[in-house]
Amino acid sequence: MTRPGLRVPRQRGEEVRRALRESGLLDTAWEICREADHLVLPLVPEGAVPSDLGERVERDFAPVRRPGPSDYRELVALPTAERMLLPRSFDVVGDIVLVRVPEELESSKEAIGAALLAFVPGARLVGADRGVHGPERRREVERIAGSGPWKTRHRENGIELDVDLALAYFSPRLAREHERVATEVARGDRVYDLCCGVGPFAMAIAHDGRARAVTAVDANPVAIELLSSSLRRYRYTDRVLAVAARLEAFLPAAEPRERVVLNLPHEGIKYLPSVARLVGPRGRLYYYAVTPRAELDGRTQAIMDALGSEATWTIVERHVVHPYSPLSDLMAFVVERAER
Repeated sequence: MTRPGLRVPRQRGEEVRRALRESGLLDTAWEICREADHLVLPLVPEGAVPSDLGERVERDFAPVRRPGPSDYRELVALPTAERMLLPRSFDVVGDIVLVRVPEELESSKEAIGAALLAFVPGARLVGADRGVHGPERRREVERIAGSGPWKTRHRENGIELDVDLALAYFSPRLAREHERVATEVARGDRVYDLCCGVGPFAMAIAHDGRARAVTAVDANPVAIELLSSSLRRYRYTDRVLAVAARLEAFLPAAEPRERVVLNLPHEGIKYLPSVARLVGPRGRLYYYAVTPRAELDGRTQAIMDALGSEATWTIVERHVVHPYSPLSDLMAFVVERAER
């Protein structure tokens, strides 16, 4: 829920929290928001806050959780053997909860949905996530509890994104990655965000403010419409160009840039020979790929081979973004092109 807040550096958080609480200005019914190296403290609506304490802002705060179950699985009535199969994790996107329901628990999906709806503060809708499919990367979702559309607004890194989970790709599990890449962009850099989905990389980079220009490209016109809608709420719209196009059509005429993001985890490697041309001298490519843990070194070499020998490439970093399956991870590969 959008309410007034006070944005302060993280190192001053406890000092300011105490001052607000002692003066009756801290609204303790809402959780404190964390935004990179800042905190946002919820304020009582009518309070007058001294200007030297921080920046007054509006944010979506989650209600403080009252005493109750510490795990949604406590709310699902199942035999012990089936309870062991309940998924431990789920995703929250705006006011929608997404969960992967094991095949063995299909007959209990409504009970799982009802438990999550009751457990997650502010949840409106619970969907069974059936995976991302097709060239436009649309997620197949099935309503198992709650009501309303699959369209919502999701907040991460101080940015509000328009999302439609049934019609355009978005994953909340990359929030830290969106922020990390944005902080690496140098002042004046030009950036391509390829296969951008609803544009969280592009939005985070533009919000950071150092990029000269960001071009966000996706084959799904609905994703581009959602990105354009999100951009209209901010003042950096003129620095972001949103393009609805397939990579096969966009890449041949595109000019090199200082930073290129390619988030196409299952089949992006086939585009790397063409994408390599878009990375300028001393530029960096941020490539994301689902990688079996036992094949990490082999996948790294395959990426270097796909980039080709027309330039000298160096793996600057590779790290796990999040586990993807029991035997594989979503990996980030950061590759830099030599100056010559």
